[in-house]
Amino acid sequence: MKFFVDTADTAAIAELNDLGMVDGVTTNPSIIMKSGRDIREVTKEICDMIDGPVSAETVALDAEGMIAEGRELAKIADNITIKVPLTWDGLKACRVLSGEGRMVNVTLCFSANQALLAAKAGATFISPFIGRLDDINLDGMDLIADIRQIYDNYGFETQILAASIRSVNHMTEAAKIGADVATAPPDVIRKMAQHVLTDKGLEGFLKDWAKTGQKIL
Repeated sequence: MKFFVDTADTAAIAELNDLGMVDGVTTNPSIIMKSGRDIREVTKEICDMIDGPVSAETVALDAEGMIAEGRELAKIADNITIKVPLTWDGLKACRVLSGEGRMVNVTLCFSANQALLAAKAGATFISPFIGRLDDINLDGMDLIADIRQIYDNYGFETQILAASIRSVNHMTEAAKIGADVATAPPDVIRKMAQHVLTDKGLEGFLKDWAKTGQKIL
């Protein structure tokens, strides 16, 4: 499973990238706002930092506006993925932009039918939002499983990009189901390395080592 980092924090991206934990980056207007930086400036910096796709989101609501904004965002770098919402106009924009050979991430997906439409429209990525479904007492992982089954049934090449990930359990379940990509905040990716038994075992080893009075360096 590929790891995308859901942030515009370039320091966090650089740290994870050095560890080989970054296959791409996703951003959205809320993330850009939190960064407090100009969208072109921060997006260009991220694109220069990594080789993989970097999602930059349009904000227009009509297809014509999304297409125009998408083409403008694509000028930032060759690895830009244009992010459009899963609306009828978003699907129209996806069809045009993907037809021009551009990567398109169709976001805010909450049903298998929406994901099927996005694949038919030529989306490079479909972004089902796990956490937001969990918020309304639905199991977001059921949606990932449904999309996986449908895409496998018909050989769709659109990649499932599990989004709105809030926990390490989300990462585990997305990987088990077969999501192609998971995009998560840096803290969630870091927490994947943590386990109470690892900490407990390390504490015991260090206590025993101290009793030997030896040093490695």
